[in-house]
Amino acid sequence: MTDRRFSIFLLLVAYIIFAGCSNVKKATAANEPLPVIFETDMGNDIDDALALDMLYKYADQKMVKLLAVSSNKNNPSSAVYLDIMNTWYGYPEIPVGKVVNGANSEHDAVNYTRVVAAYQPAFKTTTKDTAAYPESVALYRRVLSEAADHSVVIISVGFSTNLARLLHSAPDVHTDLNGKELVAKKVILLSVMAGNFEGKKMKEYNVVKDVPAARKLFKEWPTEIVVSPFEVGEQIRYPATSILSDFNWAAHHPMVIAYKSYAKMPYDRQTWDLTAVLYAVEGAKNYFSFSERGTIEVITDASTAFTPNPTGKHRYLKVNAEQAESVKKRCIALVTTPPAALK
Repeated sequence: MTDRRFSIFLLLVAYIIFAGCSNVKKATAANEPLPVIFETDMGNDIDDALALDMLYKYADQKMVKLLAVSSNKNNPSSAVYLDIMNTWYGYPEIPVGKVVNGANSEHDAVNYTRVVAAYQPAFKTTTKDTAAYPESVALYRRVLSEAADHSVVIISVGFSTNLARLLHSAPDVHTDLNGKELVAKKVILLSVMAGNFEGKKMKEYNVVKDVPAARKLFKEWPTEIVVSPFEVGEQIRYPATSILSDFNWAAHHPMVIAYKSYAKMPYDRQTWDLTAVLYAVEGAKNYFSFSERGTIEVITDASTAFTPNPTGKHRYLKVNAEQAESVKKRCIALVTTPPAALK
């Protein structure tokens, strides 16, 4: 093959991959909800709660159908909190999965999920016994087996534990496909908050807590991956003034109580996980720019590296000052909207 023909071939392959990613947005364009699974270490940082709040608001607007929420935080109150949120926001039917023998993050931060669980009578919600929540990989396999082919977007804003295990899961009663085959058939995009690629090199928290799983995820995941890295959410802060003044319509709000419990008020928190949700549902629009295509790797010291490659399946998001302001305004607008269940 001549150099010219090979270059044309590479461009065609890159176009096909990009076109596949752009199809993610066709569901919303056609007024059909985008099927989403949310993977979170709920309880470690408050941005997870804000990000999940956004997904309920998208569901209220029929932009998203939330198929499942899955916790990769190795603490029973994490799944309980997800159940409380589902019910309070008007989606009690959404299944909750829990990690089993996950990464140890118990002493990394205040676990606000325990605080919120203690308020449960005020929310007028009921939750399952913690033993009743299914293990996350089993839940993934059931939910994905029931989904249309090449339709599901997974948003991962915590550790890669459950997703790495999913890739290596065996056929079961739900499907004869192994994990990697199931993901390749059912998932169209993985939107991840992880790593850092610009500015000072660092070991990002979601990667560090389960390095083998993160390494496996980026090496073996068969679909398009778009990463919202540390440096994006670091530039955009959710304002404490909003938490203090924009939620007077709710006497007891499980996200607001969680926010106030996480750190001494008032504090503005980075929007790491919110940006992964915003991109997954609405696309880049005027919110984000992209890196070139390439391959992301978790290297020996647990940091992340990006290697450009026109046929690569990985990209990461970027923001300038104007985009950052647009992201902030959009996130605030979504989070401060009362849920449809309370109207």
